[in-house]
Amino acid sequence: MPKRLWSIFTDDMDKCIITHAMTGIERHHIFGGTDRARSENYGFVVPLHRSVHPNGAFREDKNWKELDHWLKRKCQEYYIEVAKIGDRDAWYREFGRFYDDRCDENVILNKTFEWRL
Repeated sequence: MPKRLWSIFTDDMDKCIITHAMTGIERHHIFGGTDRARSENYGFVVPLHRSVHPNGAFREDKNWKELDHWLKRKCQEYYIEVAKIGDRDAWYREFGRFYDDRCDENVILNKTFEWRL
């Protein structure tokens, strides 16, 4: 039986948050590697269409880097400001980096993003 993943970004883990496609969906752990379990614990997982997240492989094009950074920054914002799980020091101890610039905010979701609480 597969893991039941959840997301701070959406209730529908079968619909891409970028393209809104409902087929070809892959679950993206926003913080992978050794932080994969933290991603699952905090809901830092998103459904992405394989055209945005091809086979879970890292893409080197600019759009993927912007999306990846935006997702990480939104997780940081959720952790510190929305759910108040911890402060900036706690975030840094857990994830080792801050994602503070907001230059990509409107690029990803055309100003339509709202927190799912």
